[in-house]
Amino acid sequence: MRTNQNVFSSLAAARRRAVSRAVHRGWRWMRDTGAVTAERPGPYRFRRIGTGTRLAFPPGTVFGEPWIELGDHCVIGEQVTLTAGMMPGLDLGPDPVLRLGDGVVLGRGSHVVASRPVVIERDVFCGPYVYITSDNHSYDDPEQPVGRQWPRSAPVTIGAGSWLGAGAVVLPGARLGRNVVVAAGAVVRGEVPDHAVVAGAPAKVVRRWTAAAGWQPPLRTPAPVPVPEGVTSAQLLALAEAAGRPDPVRPAE
Repeated sequence: MRTNQNVFSSLAAARRRAVSRAVHRGWRWMRDTGAVTAERPGPYRFRRIGTGTRLAFPPGTVFGEPWIELGDHCVIGEQVTLTAGMMPGLDLGPDPVLRLGDGVVLGRGSHVVASRPVVIERDVFCGPYVYITSDNHSYDDPEQPVGRQWPRSAPVTIGAGSWLGAGAVVLPGARLGRNVVVAAGAVVRGEVPDHAVVAGAPAKVVRRWTAAAGWQPPLRTPAPVPVPEGVTSAQLLALAEAAGRPDPVRPAE
């Protein structure tokens, strides 16, 4: 009887392995087939999808695509929300509302919510679960539920070359300069100068570079080793897409 049990157990294990392989093959096929590109836009009608840009499958909430422009070589991770307007079906006028520059990376689970202009300039890299919005709930009326009060809105700009760590939040009216670093979990509002590092809630400048003084306070560690010779930008892009985080080099145009 034990021999029969061993045989049945081995057959069941073999079936589970076969089913597992089939499920993973099917999921890989769905991810590849469901990804959105300029050549394969799926159900979406973006104002523009640039060359080499890819929205991973499955996507998050997407609406207002005619007012959304995506630059070249952008990497948009799984479950990323991109919305223009307060709700689907609105006429937002002749101009784009949400614009991503070339080489922008949005990590897994990030949200970009825009009813006023939101501009993310070229080569901005965002870790997972970053939240960028032009709208915030108001609570002026103490008798009404906060969620039912009309939100306050203001344009948002994130300067070229910036890096936003995991879970960072960028609030309405924020204006980030070039090459700004936003620490993980920081909540950013107002204006941030070029080449600044901000952290905290609300975020404050904790380090800044200027041509006259360099980094103040000084950096505590040496610069990292450059990318190893022979590693291509395409390989780095593939690693970034698989890991759900941005890569240091975007493909050459």
